[in-house]
Amino acid sequence: MEPEITLERIEAEAAAAMRELLEKANLRPGALVVVGCSSSEMGGGVIGHDSSPALAEAAFRGICAELRPRGLFLAAQCCEHLNRALIVERTLAEKRGYEIVSVVPKPKAGGSFAAAAWNGFADPVAVERVQAEAGLDIGLTLIGMHLRPVAVPARLSADHVGCARVTAATTRPKYIGGSRAQYE
Repeated sequence: MEPEITLERIEAEAAAAMRELLEKANLRPGALVVVGCSSSEMGGGVIGHDSSPALAEAAFRGICAELRPRGLFLAAQCCEHLNRALIVERTLAEKRGYEIVSVVPKPKAGGSFAAAAWNGFADPVAVERVQAEAGLDIGLTLIGMHLRPVAVPARLSADHVGCARVTAATTRPKYIGGSRAQYE
């Protein structure tokens, strides 16, 4: 029998998944982690049909509790209704030269997780694309387009947040050169 879905459980499981990804990714301060998160899937529903702002806020809290102390940034992916735009802190967008676009995510137009990020960030903005160093996908939301070009799957023991399946990836620099090239 599946344990009851509670806000505390979602927050703890999201934090555990992020913590495990960060242990594998070995990111430097200032790095960006993209997160796609379906509150519908976390609650046992179907992506895009059973949005839960409360579950999304719990996941956001758990994820930020792992990122912020390490000096890492979050890019919260919106749903397909906003073309999978991302919510980031303005300081990150300006630092990386991302073009800011005009939209405010809502639970039914952008997704509850993106709305939680909008409400939880100090100075949120939306951007159309990023190239994150790592990513966490809660509920099979398809974050691959927002990772750097060479994504490396990261298998996590924390493979669910609530009822949602979790996948994760890190990235690495491209290998270039020929037969004489050497790599670290």
